[in-house]
Amino acid sequence: MPNDHRLRRLVTGPATYRWKVHHRHSRTDPCAEVLSVYAEGCRVPLRLVFRAGEGRYVADGWWYSGCVTTGDGRLLNLREPGTVRRLTDTARARGLLPGTGETDGWPLFDAQFGDEG
Repeated sequence: MPNDHRLRRLVTGPATYRWKVHHRHSRTDPCAEVLSVYAEGCRVPLRLVFRAGEGRYVADGWWYSGCVTTGDGRLLNLREPGTVRRLTDTARARGLLPGTGETDGWPLFDAQFGDEG
């Protein structure tokens, strides 16, 4: 069985990143899927946190691990390199990379579907 906690490599033009996805449980906050992206040579990752909430759903054992959705047919699988590439490009364009710590991932989710809302 593969190790899901290993850092995967993503090359986007001249930039190289390492990334991983994990599910987070908390006593005080809803469950979350977390995509951590490390810029080459940077020790602080950008953590895109997708917390469950009204109209925002994470797998939480009900369907494919690493998936986030709004329940209206829009779904991203955070374990797919193409999805990570698009989210990374959007994060870089918004000045979130290199690593800036933890941020809400849902605005970047919306941007993937043309809703900057």
